[in-house]
Amino acid sequence: MFDKTGTLTEGRLRLSAVHCLADEDEQQLKALAALLESRSEHPVAQVLARSATAMSATIESLQATPGKGIEAVIDGRVSRIGNLDYVGELAGMPSAYPSQNNRSTQVGLCREDQWLAVFELNDTLREQAVDVVGQLQSAGLQVELLSGDAQSAVASIADQLGISQWHAGQKPEDKLNRIRQIQQSGGVVAMIGDGVNDAPVLSGADVSFAMGSGTQLAHASADLVLLSENLQHLLSGFNMARDTVKIIRQNLGWALGYNLLALPLAASGMIAPWMAALGMSTSSLVVVVNALRLRRK
Repeated sequence: MFDKTGTLTEGRLRLSAVHCLADEDEQQLKALAALLESRSEHPVAQVLARSATAMSATIESLQATPGKGIEAVIDGRVSRIGNLDYVGELAGMPSAYPSQNNRSTQVGLCREDQWLAVFELNDTLREQAVDVVGQLQSAGLQVELLSGDAQSAVASIADQLGISQWHAGQKPEDKLNRIRQIQQSGGVVAMIGDGVNDAPVLSGADVSFAMGSGTQLAHASADLVLLSENLQHLLSGFNMARDTVKIIRQNLGWALGYNLLALPLAASGMIAPWMAALGMSTSSLVVVVNALRLRRK
């Protein structure tokens, strides 16, 4: 299971367009967005927070909903920023802006029942993503994409990577339910993510990886942290894990076979004690030398 933004993509989003839906200055809308996102660690939030200087206003209350967005009371008026469905709930209607870019991530902004703007952000795939996903699939692993982003953006990334199983608009609980569904059917799940909204699914997976640039909560929830940000190292980890299990099985098989043969002979006195001691030492040496083959991988 892969998250999208910051995991399969670089997570270095850039603001490509601002579509004003109200009679307000673009810089004022950017400033309001920056204020709302100023306390969030999400990659989208960080881009919007850097896009302008936050306005000088008083935040009376602020509530972040993982996987959706942020709502705050600013100068006595409720504002929201986040995915279009979440913002549309407060505005009372869907966004009137039709996206022309299927690969962009769209973020809406409203104040009470008025749409203010739609921000479009673009990201790029990590250069290793296509090769890593292809090799994982060739190794017999099922690869899925779970993302809280809009369907068009997720579908575009999945198509570029050749991922047939993908899910968009996923809340943290949706991601967790998906991996539990797979686990209940007998599957073993490895999850790779980076954000606050990935924390539940990282904790629930059989094994989990957080990207080095991810949030502190993601790091705390994951079993391992991929400090290099290089997805090829993830592939190396899977290969090493499989080779390790193979070596363990070989050593257990050798130890079992040796003891089944040698113990009856030693107990019946058919071999001298010194021969039994030498044989046991040789058996241990074989196991150690076989295990050392992993250092060459």
